Amino acid sequence: MATRKIVKIDEERCNGCGLCVPSCAEGAIQIIDGKARLAADNLCDGLGACLGECPMDAITIEDRDAEAFDEKAVEQHLGRSDGFKAEPKRPVAHAPTMAHGHGGGCPGARMLQFERPAAKPASATAQQAPASALRQWPVQLHLVPPTAPFFHKAHVVLAADCVAFAMGGFHERYLEGRSLAIACPKLDQGQEVYLDKLVAMIDQAKIETMTVMIMEVPCCSGLLRLAQSAVAKASRKVPLKLVRVGLQGDILDEAWV
Repeated sequence: MATRKIVKIDEERCNGCGLCVPSCAEGAIQIIDGKARLAADNLCDGLGACLGECPMDAITIEDRDAEAFDEKAVEQHLGRSDGFKAEPKRPVAHAPTMAHGHGGGCPGARMLQFERPAAKPASATAQQAPASALRQWPVQLHLVPPTAPFFHKAHVVLAADCVAFAMGGFHERYLEGRSLAIACPKLDQGQEVYLDKLVAMIDQAKIETMTVMIMEVPCCSGLLRLAQSAVAKASRKVPLKLVRVGLQGDILDEAWV
């Protein structure tokens, strides 16, 4: 055995709701005796797709001695041998090419290659890239001062890291005239500071609205939960909008929550 990252479930906090179970593509989490438990260490890839699903915050990632993640064991556990090549969740004009990579089948970590129309040769007058709508720096939530002038009475976009790369019109459609903070609810370390920063944006910087933009993969939902917790904890109340983006950049949902 070697020390590696693996899911830890606090049984005292767990209420047995089972919301974490479907978010684990490897089937590593099961409800046993009314509590969520790891079925086996070698079924858990340690990436934490289940983190954002637990309403009790009973799931964390720890470093401990554990049996190595075993893809073959996962296949046997799930009773399939397809290499985790799942069908798309919805019809698409061009089905993405999937390849299993690091992540052991986690929906947020599978490699996808999208077919795009061949780019037309750019004319001499069309070679200039569109202007950026970014109005500040830094943008990463760990780095931004929550009471910076660019947050004062601003409309704020809190976006998952992947959103701007997936969505071609991110700048013109959602960033224009807004301040930005980005974060990854799955991979960022030290996320306990994020809640305090968002509360400070609401109460001290007095932001006007917050738009949370996440990808459709399950692990992204943790960013919405974080924003909802901040709104609930803050003394001021601000409107909160959710924008959920598909893997090919289409808008799946957009609504005030």
